[in-house]
Parts: sequence; C-alpha cells; structure tokens
Amino acid sequence: MPKEETPQRHALINRTRTLCQNFSHQADLTTLLSNFTQEHPPPTALEHGLPQLAPFLGRAFTGHEGLRQYFGMLAELLTMERMEFEPEEDWVVDERAMAVSLRGKARFRWNETGQAWEETFAYRIGLTEAEEGGEVKVVFYEVWADTGAAYLARIGQLDS
Repeated sequence: MPKEETPQRHALINRTRTLCQNFSHQADLTTLLSNFTQEHPPPTALEHGLPQLAPFLGRAFTGHEGLRQYFGMLAELLTMERMEFEPEEDWVVDERAMAVSLRGKARFRWNETGQAWEETFAYRIGLTEAEEGGEVKVVFYEVWADTGAAYLARIGQLDS
C-alpha cells in the first residue's frame, strides 16, 4: 500500500531524486552543489570508513568548500559507471527527521590503478527547509559503501 503523499514528503523525495539524478548523470559540480543548503547549519558530507583506506573516508567535509573538496576528490580518484538507485517506493522517508534513506549501485574504478568493482551503497540524506522561499535542500549527505574494495583497488590488489 503506497504511503500518503504529504507536501513535506513530496518535497523530501523531490530533492533526493534530483540529487540522485545529478549523481547518476555525472552533473557538473555547480549543479550538484545547488542541491545543498547555503544557510546555517552548513552542509556536510560524510562517507563512513577508515581514513587510512581512502582519503575521502571517515571525516566530515563541511560547508560548500568542504563539499567541493569531497566531490572533487571523488571525481579525481574514482570513475563511476551505471549508477542507479532503488525505486522511490522503497526509500525510507522520515518526515519528522527530515531525512531519506536509500540504496544504490554502480561500478566504480580507481583511476590510478584501473581496478574496478561493482558495489551497492546506502545513502542517508538529511534535509532542511531553507529560510527564504521554504525550498528543501540537503544539509547532510551520508554514505556507507564497500571501503574494503576501494582500498584494495587503490593499492592495486583488488584482482589478487
């Protein structure tokens, strides 16, 4: 049975959908960052994992400069192909927490070594309503992924 589509739920899903479409279509950084709030608190990206495994893991990238650093690092180190997300009816939408959780999958390649792997990952997108205009924007972008495969690809031992 489909969930009731409240205006709040609709806004959370729309922003998350736009962000995911930007990722899957490899939108430019300006387009990607347009999904994130410009207000306080500043937006943050956090990809869970040990920082020793990859330089973009285990630390918060805060503010638009931090987001530029995070997404720039991803673009420099990784190539993503065939990114797709589970159907929206499977997304977990928490209107009270202003968050959407979902899974995706893609093929990732560590650019320096050329080693690639298929991966399923999870996102938790925290959202906030902008003070001006009331538009919903991303305030917290959180990722859980296969950090072991990324590490092995980085050191050239994924195929060993």
